[in-house]
Amino acid sequence: MLTQGHDKPKETAERQAFYDRIDKQHMTPLWSVLGSLVTPQPASACQPFGWKFDAIRDAMMEAGGLITAKEAERRVLILENPGLRGQSRTTTSLYAGVQLVLPGEVAPAHRHTQSALRFVLEGEGAHTAVNGEKTIMRYGDFVITPQLAWHDHGNESEEPMFWLDGLDIPVISMLDASFAEGLGEDTQEITRNTGQSYSEFGHALLPDNAEQSIVSPIFNYPYDKSRETLEAMKRGSDPDQCHGWKLRYSNPLNGSDAIPTMGTFIQLLPQGPTMPFRSTSGTVFVCTQGKGKTKIADTTIEWGEKDIFIAPSWASIIHEPEEESVLFSFNDKPIQEKLGLYREQRGNANSST
Repeated sequence: MLTQGHDKPKETAERQAFYDRIDKQHMTPLWSVLGSLVTPQPASACQPFGWKFDAIRDAMMEAGGLITAKEAERRVLILENPGLRGQSRTTTSLYAGVQLVLPGEVAPAHRHTQSALRFVLEGEGAHTAVNGEKTIMRYGDFVITPQLAWHDHGNESEEPMFWLDGLDIPVISMLDASFAEGLGEDTQEITRNTGQSYSEFGHALLPDNAEQSIVSPIFNYPYDKSRETLEAMKRGSDPDQCHGWKLRYSNPLNGSDAIPTMGTFIQLLPQGPTMPFRSTSGTVFVCTQGKGKTKIADTTIEWGEKDIFIAPSWASIIHEPEEESVLFSFNDKPIQEKLGLYREQRGNANSST
């Protein structure tokens, strides 16, 4: 059994000579690296960090003048964690970036094994098409692109559209399970009515012949509906001390997470500080309403509407909204729960579940 603070064995000339010999055979002694492989608690290079949307927007608009959406395939600026630079990671297991589609542009149709989410940050009237159905995108909407689903984006409005992309790219890369292909056309054939999936599955009713799926058949969860539900919770119950009033986006076919690899949430926070909370899931947050700050471990990040910030695994989180605020978030909790690894802690650091 490992003990906390286990010391690395001392180096000797004889041991080093042995290490040098076996290195040529591509072998390494476990005892020299055990402490960094099996740690007493999460030890991640991921760091708390925040991005102001205004700065992201300025950079994106400059990018819009340098490269087209079609040429780039996806005109996105990756939000790289400062502790994970060069790895296209926002947390250890999650990728996040901001995408821009200008008026009249199309981001060509393709598909891949990585699951994706879109969270709309600015604009109204652009669309995403997924497996033959279009959905119109509005501020705060949460849109799903399932793994291996054909998808393209277009902007028929007169204003630029910005949204947050969240993907499980680091997980798929770690498993060496990445496949991708282009359709060969800018847009896919539309075979279903706009909004049909929400009409069929978004009202606590299911088509009698609905097939089971690990991904939610709803691919656009409208912000106005989510906001209404948060207000209903507020009227009917007291806020959780750590999370305020919090909703999990779910798959209506089985009640599980809307995306099997990423947990997605929206929460309404009353003014004032929350009780400390931490979990093994590194989390990406986006403010959709209000302003305030969040203390993550020893780092304090100020945020307002459309700003994005991250909390690493097992870092204590205390939200301090200056006014009633709404946060969208996503993390890797579903994967950890399926593997029996998820752990969280509320308030007192000596108690965990």
